[in-house]
Amino acid sequence: MAEYQKKVSRHIGWLVLAAIFVVLTVSPGVTAEYDNALKGVKGYDAIFEVSQGNPKVANIVFWAIRNAYQVDEVKALKGDPKIAIVFHGPAVKLISSDKSHFNGAEWAEVEKFQKMLKEMKKDGVTMEVCLYAAEVMGVDKKTIIPEIDHVGNGFVSVIGYQMQGYAVVRVP
Repeated sequence: MAEYQKKVSRHIGWLVLAAIFVVLTVSPGVTAEYDNALKGVKGYDAIFEVSQGNPKVANIVFWAIRNAYQVDEVKALKGDPKIAIVFHGPAVKLISSDKSHFNGAEWAEVEKFQKMLKEMKKDGVTMEVCLYAAEVMGVDKKTIIPEIDHVGNGFVSVIGYQMQGYAVVRVP
C-alpha cells in the first residue's frame, strides 16, 4: 500500500509540474494580463493549504505562490496582500530540520525550500504547521523551523482564515 501511495504521489507531482509548465509557457505577456481576474478586487487575502511533500515540486510550486503576491498588478492593489500557509500531511517533513526523511539530493532541495520559506516570512507571510499532522508523519515538533507557527489542527486554521474572507488554495 505504501509503495502504491508513493507512486501516486510521484505521478501527482509530475502532473503539477506539467501544469505549471503549461501555464508559464502559454500565458500572455505581462501587460494587462490580470485585468479580468483583478477587476474590482479591493483586497488580496489567500490561505494556501499545503500537503504536498515532494521537495523538488515544493520549490517549483512555492516559487509560484511567492510570485502570486509579488507581481506588480497585485502590489498595485489597495493595501498589502495577506498571505497565510498551513502545512499538513507529508508537507510537514519539508519544514523540519530532521534529515532522516530524505536522501542527500532531496535534502538539498529541502534546504532550498526552507530558505525560500525564510524569505517569505520576511515578506510578512504567516505560516502554520498542523501538529496533529506532524505527529502522524513522525515529525518531532521541536525540529520544525522557527519561521513556522504551531497549531493543534491545521483544518481549524484553514476554516478560520476562510471565514475571515481569505481565498483558499489547495496544494495537494
